[in-house]
Parts: sequence; C-alpha cells; structure tokens
Amino acid sequence: QLQLVESGGGLVQPGGSLRLSCAASGFTLDVNAIGWFRQAPGKEREGVSCISRGGEYTDYADSVKGRFTISRDNAKNTVYLQMNSLKPEDTAIYYCTLVVAHRGSLSCSFNAFGSWGQGTQVTVSS
Repeated sequence: QLQLVESGGGLVQPGGSLRLSCAASGFTLDVNAIGWFRQAPGKEREGVSCISRGGEYTDYADSVKGRFTISRDNAKNTVYLQMNSLKPEDTAIYYCTLVVAHRGSLSCSFNAFGSWGQGTQVTVSS
C-alpha cells in the first residue's frame, strides 16, 4: 500500500519549535516532489512548503518564510518540516502529499495530486 505518514506534531508555546516528518511506505519518496499543507479549523487547506525530488528547489508560503525549513533525506525515505518561531496562527493539522513539478525535476508547487493521510496536529498556545 502506497502511503505517506505524518508525525511530529504536538502542543508548543509561541516561539517554540517542532520538526514534522513525512515518511513514505510502499514506494520510494525520491520519485516525486513533496509538499506540506495545513488546515486550520474553519479554513481551507493551504500550501505551506514544497521540495523538489532531489531537494534542490524549495518554496514557502509567505506566512512561514524565514521560520520554516523543508528538507528531505531520500535515503531514509522521509521529508521534514522544521518549524521555528511558531505562532498561534500556525495551529492546524499538517499534511504531506505528492505535488506537481510544473518545470520538471528541479521544481515543486502547491498543486497536490496525492492522497491525504491523517495528518499531524500542531497546536501553538500558551
């Protein structure tokens, strides 16, 4: 069964940090670009960050630039999202999935085409 499993969420105070993991099973993660998305209560799901197949290209939503860092370890079949300086507005369920690479292997986008997993809850609160 092909799936991506998110983990690493939790409760953290404003200004704190978390590292999310996106682990693939049933397939090799380096065949595609990967994106992180989030959905807050009452809001639509939005793109947070994405990374190209080999990790050469990354992109971020304006709201997380300078605070979040996406990376991938294809040997471990895992993509990470390091989140620093967390704010209450970062509270959401975070998901990872396959995304379209419009400009070939050295690109990524927030155009998701993979299935959605359970996600991991991130709560930023004092």
